[in-house]
Amino acid sequence: MASTAAAADGAPRQLVGALDQGTTSTRFILFDVATGSPVASHQMTHKQHYPHPGWVEHDPMEILDCAEQCIDEAVALGGVDPASVKAVGITNQRETTVVWDKYAGGVGWRSREGVGMC
Repeated sequence: MASTAAAADGAPRQLVGALDQGTTSTRFILFDVATGSPVASHQMTHKQHYPHPGWVEHDPMEILDCAEQCIDEAVALGGVDPASVKAVGITNQRETTVVWDKYAGGVGWRSREGVGMC
């Protein structure tokens, strides 16, 4: 994935980004608006925490840090001006829900933690 600072016609390059939050990793991809071609990407894994049998939790701050680092790395790898990123879409697995608890962390979709409430 190569980058140039301007489009072929000399106009400033316009990009869109996609932030994908998965069960085990975060990925950010930059796309050229004019061509739809990928410009740069970066992916990082995050830890899975198993505090009890059948429970799966994630550290919400680690997920946020991964997202920020993925964005920064993709922008750096692409050699692009952050101002050229005109929009960012955020996606995750539809069945994934993270319940935020500032003391316990995030509860991932694979956790059996709430089985007694269902």
